[in-house]
Amino acid sequence: MISEELPAALDGERLDRIVALLADVSRSMAVTVIEAGAVRVNGDVAVSGKTRLATGASVEIDPTAITEPEPPSADESVVFDIVHVDDSVIVIDKPAGLVVHPGAGNREGTLVSGLLAKFPDIEGVGAPERPGIVHRLDAGSSGLLVVARTVEAAEALIAQFADHTAGRRYCALVWGHPAALHGIIDSPIGRNPGDPLKMALVVDGRAARTEYEVVERLYAPADVALLTCRLQTGRTHQIRVHLTGIGHPLVGDNTYGDRRTTLGLTRPFLHAAELSFNHPDTGVRVTFGSALPDDLADLLATLERAQPQ
Repeated sequence: MISEELPAALDGERLDRIVALLADVSRSMAVTVIEAGAVRVNGDVAVSGKTRLATGASVEIDPTAITEPEPPSADESVVFDIVHVDDSVIVIDKPAGLVVHPGAGNREGTLVSGLLAKFPDIEGVGAPERPGIVHRLDAGSSGLLVVARTVEAAEALIAQFADHTAGRRYCALVWGHPAALHGIIDSPIGRNPGDPLKMALVVDGRAARTEYEVVERLYAPADVALLTCRLQTGRTHQIRVHLTGIGHPLVGDNTYGDRRTTLGLTRPFLHAAELSFNHPDTGVRVTFGSALPDDLADLLATLERAQPQ
């Protein structure tokens, strides 16, 4: 049973939207679940998804009423770059704005649909909604992602991401200058109690570790710093939440960036620049790199390297 007390951030929202958020399903699926009598509000069976709830309301959802959605279909119009391909793995360079796999509110036009158009053999590798996917990038992030073409490759790669033997290096531009040139942020991450759409540092969250190193301090038009970040775990929005937690949110991050200016960016300055893993077939370590995309490189080129006198 999914049971939540409605946070202040969702005060006045319709029940169907609340169910969609809490159960991570589409709005139409939320309506179906409500109509099936599988949702209770303050102990009573809900009869309409149009009902608006107030902060503190108790919402219970029976997950057995959630049916499997249609699997994603192939879509040749989805654009992404292929860095490497062999019989077992595909390494792609994901552009910013492209959602990796279908989810609530994003059923079509995802990377998975594009992959199915080019590599139909990944169908049946892993979960039907996420064929071939063994790790993810936020929609707003760009960079490298490895996809499995076989069940054996998927199992091997998932194990490497779980035991942290797969390596991921990110380029990030943050507000301010971290006092320590190198550090490890070791703070658990979970759903934000005040806003279920966001993640936060919470005591009872899942363990999360991010290593960072300051590459360069920049000074104008604002004090910002270019960092290299390495993930030791893979939580949702991990780098964004951790850097915000130490007082240095990503430039361009409207979700965690405290409503700061974006310096002209339309997405967070976060790029998966390097990916390494032991190849599932040979065990040989392979490493792939990706240059900064134009929007991020262009912003860097405008920033002042010298400290103002």
